[in-house]
Amino acid sequence: MNRPTASEDLRSLEPVREHEGDHSLGRWTRRLIFFLRAMAAVSMIKGLYHWAQVCGIGFGEVVPFETRSIAWQTATVFFAVIDLVAAVGLWLAAAWGAVIWLTAVASMLAVEIFFPQVFGGGWLTGVLEGSLLAVYLWLALKSAQEHPQ
Repeated sequence: MNRPTASEDLRSLEPVREHEGDHSLGRWTRRLIFFLRAMAAVSMIKGLYHWAQVCGIGFGEVVPFETRSIAWQTATVFFAVIDLVAAVGLWLAAAWGAVIWLTAVASMLAVEIFFPQVFGGGWLTGVLEGSLLAVYLWLALKSAQEHPQ
């Protein structure tokens, strides 16, 4: 039976290096990762904004969370949680982060388009979210073309 040597045991305890052995990142993949990190920052801000609404923190006259409609409360708590989870996954450039972020974007689009009474039906929010979704899909396709398998 082969027992690992002491030097192999010590090597297994070394920290993981970020770019060790990963010299194949292409230009579009780096751009995609940069975009994902930017979206992580945006998702973090959105999640904290929704939590501020839940906690009653804001500028000017703040309407208490408890007096809002059930639909508004539900959507606000949903986006408060999903945006922060998406931010972590996007920052890590993990596949699950992109899936959670896509779910959050699709949900916000659905709420703005099909249920305008919840958040007020902001067309600007819908256009912005749709544009970000299109940019992500374009970058993901370009990145996938760099690494054909």
